[in-house]
Amino acid sequence: MSIGMVLLAGGVGKRMGKPAPKQFLLLGGKPLIIHVAEAISGIDSIGEIVVTCPAEHIDDTAALLRNHGLDRRIRCVAGGASRQESVQLGLAALSACDTVIIHEAVRPLVSSADFQALIADAAPNAFYGIQIPFTVLRGRGKVEGILDRDELVNVQLPQKFAYAPLVKAHAEAAAAGESYTEDASLFYARGAGEVKILKGSERNLKITHPSDLITAEALYADWRGGGG
Repeated sequence: MSIGMVLLAGGVGKRMGKPAPKQFLLLGGKPLIIHVAEAISGIDSIGEIVVTCPAEHIDDTAALLRNHGLDRRIRCVAGGASRQESVQLGLAALSACDTVIIHEAVRPLVSSADFQALIADAAPNAFYGIQIPFTVLRGRGKVEGILDRDELVNVQLPQKFAYAPLVKAHAEAAAAGESYTEDASLFYARGAGEVKILKGSERNLKITHPSDLITAEALYADWRGGGG
């Protein structure tokens, strides 16, 4: 089975209040994207890795990876105007493969074991998710419905899919003008196949707001200190 990977590094950090892309923010003294690159560096079954990033930061991102000795198999390409478009461009930049893994540079606390377990799982399409531990209501300005949190899943990454069906699903979604915030939703909505949910981790948070980075620093220190 040939495996490719699309690593999304296109966030510009507006909600972080920073002018630089979020992948350059530091966690534990290292850029976020380096944490992810280190997690996948020893997984030889991933044959090709495409990093999508803003066109004006392609050289900076490539140099950052190279300076950390992590340029093997990794190629940087320009991303799109949206996350969905960036995935589609990343898929197009990959050589044809059987399976593709999608991950985001702003999820730096992913481990090599997370990727390996995802790859090893027999399901061709799978992602990590965790149960939502709080009450969620539906409404805009007023309560319009109650959602059963036992049926809700907080979607995480990495995710994996059969390559050809994901490419087809993206093409169909783009042609229909549909917009999705991640690929399991797109894959399911386009009827591309069954998607398995693997048990995720509270540690695997996405860096979106300044408070997320503070939380990530605490989690990282605990993780590296042997706390789990």
